[in-house]
Amino acid sequence: MNLCRRAAAVLTAAALLFCAGCDAAGSRPAESSVPEQTVPETSAAEVSVPENVLGAPSDLVPEITVDKYAVPENEGMDFIRELKVGWNLGNTFDASDVRSISSGSEMDYEKAWCGQITTKQNIAAIKAAGFQTVRIPVSWHNHVDAEFRIAADWMARVKEVADWCREFDLYVIINTHHDNAEDFYYPDSAHAESSKKYLTAVWTQIAETFRDYDTHLILESLNEPRLVGTSYEWSLDADNEQCKDAVSCINTLNQLFVDTVRASGGNNAERWLLCPGYAASADGVSHPDFRVPDDPAGRVIVSVHAYTPYNFALNKAGTKEWSPDDPADTGEILDLMDMLYGTFVLQGIPVLIGEFGALNKDNLEARVAFSAFYTRAARSRGISCLWWDNNAFAGSGENFGLLYRRGSTFPYPEIVQGLMKGSSPE
Repeated sequence: MNLCRRAAAVLTAAALLFCAGCDAAGSRPAESSVPEQTVPETSAAEVSVPENVLGAPSDLVPEITVDKYAVPENEGMDFIRELKVGWNLGNTFDASDVRSISSGSEMDYEKAWCGQITTKQNIAAIKAAGFQTVRIPVSWHNHVDAEFRIAADWMARVKEVADWCREFDLYVIINTHHDNAEDFYYPDSAHAESSKKYLTAVWTQIAETFRDYDTHLILESLNEPRLVGTSYEWSLDADNEQCKDAVSCINTLNQLFVDTVRASGGNNAERWLLCPGYAASADGVSHPDFRVPDDPAGRVIVSVHAYTPYNFALNKAGTKEWSPDDPADTGEILDLMDMLYGTFVLQGIPVLIGEFGALNKDNLEARVAFSAFYTRAARSRGISCLWWDNNAFAGSGENFGLLYRRGSTFPYPEIVQGLMKGSSPE
């Protein structure tokens, strides 16, 4: 998601059920002062997985005890378990609507929002920290021609980073991110045919590019499909006819995605696919009209984004306090997980929380505890999670950074340790 541009739109905790200083860990880098970076000339042999990137175990990581749930035994649950805990290469290939980028300079989008070009060292550090999955959000609409043909250089660069992830034995997710607009796809009946045309075109090309990758590569239909620019953009009204129409259109687009990928042949016939509901929200997938796409391979995962509790995790004006011992703090997380467990997991349908996190409010201890609790609550119900990292560490924006990309280091190793502890087998 575009966290830099979304804060004003996210107004209520209900909408969020879908979806910088020094502290105990020492001085933190300020991304605004980072100079431009170019991709170094490195081969696989020249980059190895570093050791001990998180340092000594931190006393800030609490012991978390949650109830254990019976999780069905099937290949979907086994696959989600393999994903363990993941990391988003956020505000990178998903960058869009940058006025300073002129025609012919489209490759500059990669660093336009995050300030850095992705390196193989970045991916090696992610592997070393214990992450098992990398989500690569990609906006395609600003890299297509009038016939929706994707620029070869852009596709090649996305593929290059995906290949780095595979070299380090990581699972990879590739999606369509900020393409939700009336000129590309828009989930209402008025734009149904043009949306189908756009998504068929781009997914045919993406599927062809990655058709021979094994099942470590996952494709995700849409990011947070929603009625952009309306009063319902981030707050789904289950009884509203406009919202019902959007839910129905998203069902259609998800099915189109599944059918397009499956028809492309190769390993796409059986690879795992991710599909969200309205705005990738909990409300979207719990809406009575939401449908998991029909899939001959039976390999669809429900995708959800959940920055919850909102006042702690995403509301900059909200609280900086959170404790795993306070039911008022843990209740919204547990309610979310129970809904996903009861609606999908118990029915044998796998669920992945593709984005979550808690922005930095100079509250390291609370964020560490939150990270451990959130991932433990999810993992105990058969759900895996991916942290949203936008490479932001300082300033007045939404600072979700974990990996300091210029140095491939972790300024907050305690949070990563919390994620690893919470997502590890009990």
